[in-house]
Formats: sequence, C-alpha cells, structure tokens
Amino acid sequence: MGNSQEPQDFNTSVMPSSLTPVHVAKAADGLNLYDTASHQVSHFVPLKPGEVGIYVCGATVQSSPHIGHIRAAVAFDIVRRWFLKLGYKVTFVRNVTDIDDKILDKAAAAGQRWWARAYYYEREFTEAYNTLGVLPPTVEPRATGHMSDMIDLIQRILDNGHGYVVTDADGKPTGNVYFDVASWPHYGELTHQKQTAEVDEAAAVADRMGPSVDATGDDKYNPVDPADVSPDKHDPRDFALWKAPKDTDPEDARWSTPFGVGRPGWHIECSAMSHRYLGDGFDIHGGGLDLRFPHHENEMAQTRAAGYPSAARWMHSAWVTAKGEKMSKSLGTGLSVPSVLAENSAWVVRYALGSVQYRSMLEWSDQALVEAQAAYDRVSNFIERAGVALGGQPSREEVTGISADDLPTDFVAAMNDDVNVSGATAAIFTTIRSGNTLLSQLADRADSKAVQAEVRETLLAVRAMLDTLGLDPLAEPWVSAGAAGGASDGTTETPEHAALEALITEQLNARAEARKARDFAKADQIRDTLAEAGITIEDGLQGSTWSLK
Repeated sequence: MGNSQEPQDFNTSVMPSSLTPVHVAKAADGLNLYDTASHQVSHFVPLKPGEVGIYVCGATVQSSPHIGHIRAAVAFDIVRRWFLKLGYKVTFVRNVTDIDDKILDKAAAAGQRWWARAYYYEREFTEAYNTLGVLPPTVEPRATGHMSDMIDLIQRILDNGHGYVVTDADGKPTGNVYFDVASWPHYGELTHQKQTAEVDEAAAVADRMGPSVDATGDDKYNPVDPADVSPDKHDPRDFALWKAPKDTDPEDARWSTPFGVGRPGWHIECSAMSHRYLGDGFDIHGGGLDLRFPHHENEMAQTRAAGYPSAARWMHSAWVTAKGEKMSKSLGTGLSVPSVLAENSAWVVRYALGSVQYRSMLEWSDQALVEAQAAYDRVSNFIERAGVALGGQPSREEVTGISADDLPTDFVAAMNDDVNVSGATAAIFTTIRSGNTLLSQLADRADSKAVQAEVRETLLAVRAMLDTLGLDPLAEPWVSAGAAGGASDGTTETPEHAALEALITEQLNARAEARKARDFAKADQIRDTLAEAGITIEDGLQGSTWSLK
C-alpha cells in the first residue's frame, strides 16, 4: 500500500530548461512579497539559490470555469512570469481536484459517470487557461492519481499522534479518519486563530469575508466537506483526512486503505501532491483568498504534523466583486469564461483580470472591459506605428531575451513591490507616450536614424514589459487569435486599424485645408473633436500625425 519512491525534482528530471544555466538578475535583490502567515511584506529569498518552487491550488472540476476562478490563475501566472523574467528557474505545480462530493452529486443528478464529468470540465478549464495566455504548469497532478501518496501521508499523521481512526461497534475501521486539532498546538498560525474552539477577532474578520466560491454546508471549519459535520469528531475543529463513502457513491469512487474503504478529505490532496512534486518544503503556496481558511490552515497543519515543512510563504489573490459584492454562484453573479469571451477579445479579458495587484479586490463591470479595450487600442496602435516606422518588429527572441535588469526602472520597482501590476501598467503607458513623441519627431529631426534607434529601444521595452504581464500582442496566443486578440506586426494592418486610419486621415486632410484657408476655428474644432474621441494630434513640418491617448 505504501509508496516508497521519493518526490522528484521535475526541473531536473523532465524540464528541458534544466540544461540552461541560471542567471538571476540583479533586480531580484529588490523583490518583496506579502506573506499571509506573517501579515507582512518581506524580502524574498529562495530556499534554493536560482530556483523557485510554487504550488497553486487549482480547480475543482465540477462545472464550467467562471471569472472568479480564472482571476486567481491569471494573478499567479503574472507572479510566475515575473520570477521567470528575474531569471529564476521556476517549478510551478497546479493541481486538479477531480473527485469530491460536488462532482459525485452533480454527475449522479445528470446521469453521468463522475470521472467523465470531471474530465470534461477539466478540459474546459484548460481551454480557458490557454485562451487567456496562462502558461501551462510544470506539472498538473490530479487528485485521483495520488491516492497512495495521501494514504502514506495520513499514516504518518496517525503514527505521529495527530489523527484518529473512527471504528464501529466491533472495533473495525469505518473509513473515517480525522485530524486531531487539539493535538497540534500550532493550529491557527496561518490565519492567526487562537488554539480554542472560539475564534479571535482576526479570524472573525476572515470569516466575515466569506467562504469558498463553491462552498456548501454550514460547518464553517470545513464548509465543503459534509463528512466534517459527523458526531464522531472529538472537536468541532477536527477535519476529515479520509472519509467513508456515502451510500450513493459509485463503486469506482472508493479506495481500500488500512483505515477502511473510502475517499480522501478535501485538504489532504494538496499536502500530498505538493510534497510529491516539490519535496520537503518549497517557496510559495498560492491560491484564492477564499481558500485561506479552512483549506490552507488545515493543509499547513497536516503537512507539518506529518513531519514535513510547510511552504515558506503563503500568497492569496483576492476575489472578484460585482457591484461591491463577492462574485459567486449563490449571488447569481458568476460569469462563465465562454460567455465573457463571446463578447470581448481574450487579450482584453486577460488585461481586465490582471489589471490590479493580486491582493486587491477586482471589481468586474462593463466599464472595466471598456477600459481594457482602450488599453489594447493604445498598445496596439503604438506597436503597429512603431513597426511601420522601423520597417518591422523586434523578434520574439529579442523580446523574451530582455533581462529584468534592462527594463525601465519604474516597471521593475512596481513589480518588485509585491507584484504591483497597477504601477507596472502605468510604467508601460509612460513609455508608450514617450514612444509616440519620438514617432512624431521622426520627420522633423535631422538625426532621424538616431530617433529610429530610440523608437526601436522604446518598442522593445514596451513589448518586453507587456510580455512580463503575458500581454505582448505579438506573442501566442494573441497572434493566432488574429485581430480579435492581437496587434499587427507593423508590416500589415488589422482591418480595425485600417478603418480608423482612413477616417482620421480624412479629418486631418479637412483640418489641413481649413488651416490653409486660415479658418483656424474650424481647424481647432476638428482637433478638439478628435481629442474628445481619445486621439492626439501632433503637428510637424511634414504634416500632422495622430496617436491614441
């Protein structure tokens, strides 16, 4: 029943990048990140020089992904990309919970096999990740593929005296195994709860923030696990490590163990899989804020009670709100990813999802998408105009080869400040404004070659910064998405840009005629009308040029 194989270092065993020397940028010395357990922003130092191990709780694949789910994926994709830009070798593990009560119940109600339903929605999540430019994880383990790891971990917890097996009247194991919270004096350290059945004010604040998006049941300690309301528990805080099957559970959703037939509790899965792929201790454990308690509190406790170190740092992305309320299925405000993508380009949706720092609540609205579309227009307009002026674009290899040390300092400072995406985005648009000014000077300055070199340097910086956020329009998946998802490379224009160019050129010609006739009132009116539409006019000796603000 045991599994004696040691966890593998996947960077060494399966990743081609392991053959590439690690060159960590000097900028990495300034990286500071928040830690949920300490409630402080502190300097990041990896456990292994040049390497970062990250485990992020993935989806419970019971139904279609919605914006609330995908926000966390985008947030931690940006965190991961910043580590990569800093030069670290990153092992990124994101699990799939493919068996739990909700999957079993919904599959039964729909007349489906539970594993078929889980796999169907797992593919929907994968499609959403890919469409929105989320990098695939180093490894993406499923819970059902790691039963022996969970059983071994539970046995260690029992052997260390921090769990108990529930037996029947004849002394036989029932399949229910619980973690003994009272035996673990460190319980509550992640969410700052006292070792008592009553929670302190800090924990109460967390409780008021709400349970999981998909929570069911009334047990605040384990809101998604009906087994945890059992009268067999010694303490209300105790939680299921393993649980006996319900009468309605199919035969292929049960596993035999030394402590009875059953299936895993919710929390044990991540402890087992993070240890399997990241070993004894790793740098960062991430997930949505709604997983902070009880899931991550319980996970930390059981991992350490088994004798393994927990994550060195815990990071949580805030949830999505709609009109100030947390987006959830119970509120009827959950928006499926396919429905949002039916009305907006994938680039625009990703920009909106990643537009604020991961710890900030994200207000989802039509206005947020309008602003994201405006950002796309500004970005793509500059990249296309610069490409035309230069006769082509820097290669993707040049863009990805830019080190963090070579990026604009205000961008680096923002990303090193706990991944402050808002500040980083501001740095991008500051650089775009400078680039637009340079483009307007090309025809006026005698040293046009020098200006072209500056334009190219600016263009390269803009695309490298965008790429760090997963938003370079000339990278995948945006290139394959065409006009709906990416910008032109500057050698050909998108239909949208061609139409806009024609309309504005007509207005500029009319303005030039008005100025020639000394009808300055009309000329000013045309300029002001274009300005109100978000278009800036630059007058030069060779004529007027335009750009989006």
